[in-house]
Amino acid sequence: MADSPLTENAAVSRFVFLLLPNYSMTGFASAVEPLRIANRMSEQSLYEWKIISETGENVRCSNGAELVVDSGFYELDRDQTIIVCGGIDIKSATTKPVMGWLRRESRKGMAIGALCTATYVLAKAGLLDGRRSTIHWENRESFLEEFPDLELSTAIFTVDRNRYTSAGGAASLDLMLKLIGAEHGAKLANAVADQMIHTAIRTDKDDQRLSIPTRIGVRHPKLAKVIHMMEENLEEPISPSDLAADVGMSTRQLERLFRRYLDRSPKRYYMELRLRKSRNLLLQTEMSVINVALACGFSSPSHFSKCYRSHFQTTPYRERGAQEH
Repeated sequence: MADSPLTENAAVSRFVFLLLPNYSMTGFASAVEPLRIANRMSEQSLYEWKIISETGENVRCSNGAELVVDSGFYELDRDQTIIVCGGIDIKSATTKPVMGWLRRESRKGMAIGALCTATYVLAKAGLLDGRRSTIHWENRESFLEEFPDLELSTAIFTVDRNRYTSAGGAASLDLMLKLIGAEHGAKLANAVADQMIHTAIRTDKDDQRLSIPTRIGVRHPKLAKVIHMMEENLEEPISPSDLAADVGMSTRQLERLFRRYLDRSPKRYYMELRLRKSRNLLLQTEMSVINVALACGFSSPSHFSKCYRSHFQTTPYRERGAQEH
């Protein structure tokens, strides 16, 4: 317990967490726990929260645990903040009642946030138009295919006026620390972070994914630059000769660089990146197989199918069929 209150007496801030089926427990827990700890550290009831679901019935999260909810949808006050918690199979969870309720409540001008994949729900409901947002990196490509006009960040969280989005996981904690700090100051936010053994509070300038050198376990600036160019140009692949020229080396030198550090050719590495993107699109969107192929740089559906089968031991059509069943 703190020796003295870390903030002056303040009005209670009220949150409503909407749990969607198969939501991420990590994302939700990382958002609600900072509120509880802020109350404890300040020795005040700075925050209150309710947990709701679409039907008012308990909701099972993606790890199988079931959480008791307080109620189903109800009419909120303007000063409450809605946080939508998403996870696996977000499209199935994006129902008309959910979107209808969010739209009605949003007309009051209240703050609305989304954790993990729930950014998709806000986008589908039209609540992110003209707003900057973020979503878990695994869902980024499919989101951009469906909402090309929205500004999507790669940051761990975003705050754009009264819309808050988080990539989920531990990023939910950083978002809530941002909100706590904005309301009650850095001292309380830091105290909450310390209680949660969160030694470095991240900001909306921090990227979701590890740097390329950290991800591949190799610190070679030219290799990292080439991989970055590959990742940014999956729909229209760049030739190995152009990639090599851009970093000031010959195609043969680039080949040796990839063989030495990644045990594969640049062409093979590029192909694996494109195939991983194609699998995400097949599993997360309703795009046709042909359009997925085109979005990943394959001009021929037959070539796409052949490469996909070689890498994943199944065809794109079977992958889509397995998802539907």
